[in-house]
Amino acid sequence: MTLHLVEPPAVPVRTRSFHTMGRRVLELLYQHRVLSTQQMHVLLTEPEKRPARPVYLRRQLGELHDAGLVNRVRAQGGGHGPGRIQSQQYLWFLTDSGAESVEEAGELPARPYRVTPDAVAGARQAHTLAVNDVGIAFVEHARRLGHECGPLDWTPEVANRIRDGQRRFEDDHVISDALLNYVHVERGQRTMLSFFIEVDRATMTSARLAAKLAAYGRLYEYVPQSPDRARRTPNATRPAWMYSYPVFPRILVVLDAAPPREGQLDRRPQRLAARTEDLYTRTGADVRLARLKDDLLIGVTTLQQLKEHGPCAPIFTPLLRGTAARPAPTDLYLATT
Repeated sequence: MTLHLVEPPAVPVRTRSFHTMGRRVLELLYQHRVLSTQQMHVLLTEPEKRPARPVYLRRQLGELHDAGLVNRVRAQGGGHGPGRIQSQQYLWFLTDSGAESVEEAGELPARPYRVTPDAVAGARQAHTLAVNDVGIAFVEHARRLGHECGPLDWTPEVANRIRDGQRRFEDDHVISDALLNYVHVERGQRTMLSFFIEVDRATMTSARLAAKLAAYGRLYEYVPQSPDRARRTPNATRPAWMYSYPVFPRILVVLDAAPPREGQLDRRPQRLAARTEDLYTRTGADVRLARLKDDLLIGVTTLQQLKEHGPCAPIFTPLLRGTAARPAPTDLYLATT
């Protein structure tokens, strides 16, 4: 009698079992597309339990990389601060197999977008990481204050239609850099807030940035046209955003700029202050935004202020408020007296 040994079928890499941190890494990369090692280190560990070096995280990333679930490229340039990219640090993203493994679990809303090495290494790398830094600042300060904003509470590149038609996607939609949700908790009272995030690294003109903000005015007023006007229901007169959001999200503009080259003076504070002034002037002169000044809440701050003081500090300059004199800075509620 001859015994034939049958090899068990190979288990697809996407069904491999990983430690809790490994699974959380996959979810983070699926949601945020690209993260640096240091950014994941901050998101995955509470401050009081956070080791100085992400040794265990790196080990988990190595295992995920060996399994074909994640890929990596070297970051461009250098950086500073806990959420910034450091020189020669890896940037991580999911492979197709990694994305499929997250979608199999069904824990996160499906996103058809797939990340490629060329896209990660492209011109928008610094902008993508700056958007992550904004989300991380909210997470860190929520932890410190006892509020709620977790690593998955912001979604990058959220598109909302602003007019009918079949033009270019960018012409028919306003694409926010991120949509972020935050729960402010005070004396047992919970206030749920949502924000459209716009990150500006001073790579576009202030006129283009102001035009982007004006598009939110179009979004606020956009009512889809029914193809059959005779059967139009009362709901057909409702703005489209009401089907997605219980209230219109506040709009936060976070300014940043590349650090100066070695030997040059750091003039970023003056540049960003001038940019804030330009935005205040341009949005105030926009006819549509002026008409909606009681409905839209728009605030401007810098990434440095957000990271140092947090969103609950008076760091936001409200736009569309005041007359000749700018209103005093306020917190994330963007309320003015």
